[in-house]
Amino acid sequence: MSSIKRAIQVLDLLARKGGLGVRAVAQQLALPVGSVHRLLIDLADEGVVERNAEGGWQLSYRLLAITDLQLDGVAFPRLARPFCESIAEKTRETVNVNVLSGEGCVCIDKVRGNEGMQLDWRIGSRGPLYCGGSAKAILAFLGEADLQRVLEQPLTTFTRYTITDPTELRAELARIRKRGYSIDNQEVVVGVFCVGVPIVDRLGRPVGAMSISGPAPKAPGAAIQPQVDLLNEAASTVSRRLGYSGQWPPQQAGERALATSTT
Repeated sequence: MSSIKRAIQVLDLLARKGGLGVRAVAQQLALPVGSVHRLLIDLADEGVVERNAEGGWQLSYRLLAITDLQLDGVAFPRLARPFCESIAEKTRETVNVNVLSGEGCVCIDKVRGNEGMQLDWRIGSRGPLYCGGSAKAILAFLGEADLQRVLEQPLTTFTRYTITDPTELRAELARIRKRGYSIDNQEVVVGVFCVGVPIVDRLGRPVGAMSISGPAPKAPGAAIQPQVDLLNEAASTVSRRLGYSGQWPPQQAGERALATSTT
């Protein structure tokens, strides 16, 4: 039997019964314990399975993320495009739509304004989650486990404004959650500024973001609020069409789940 078939059998078993130890999985599938153990470790490395509090193996976030990316990613361009065109016309800057992809984000659509500056990401470009307007808007609202995985990776410096200290980055993400939007002060490209807000799915998890970028300096406060209002109208509408029904701006993924469980 191929390793792929074994992996599918393991995932199917955990989906039906969950919280199983290595020996229990091996016994129910009539597979060698050693092979099952190695397979579970490989799946855990890819974020497909994880250990629960009792030490058993269960499905993890990755499968949901893959499914949501497929379903929501298809809808993003169609739902967001009219807003992108309207915002680009009003601000004369570039409007970007990004989707969460693993531990990075990918630009899937954009509408350029008339700022005459073309130093932004191309459609299909992939970037990290710790810098940039859309990226930080996504990262700030991810759950703690996902956030920690990003912070444990090497944080590359793109410009002298890139935040690469994990403690400083955590503080920045807390500010983003509090005000509901992110600011990119030349963190990726010198001379390019950006403001971004998250797009969330039906469970309140960030699956993407919309942002406005251009050469005009951007900073938190009254001056940027008109652009934030435009983005919030767009992102909240797209999120609700994806099934989200919670408050706006949204809460961090884990905090929303906790609040729901205690009400």
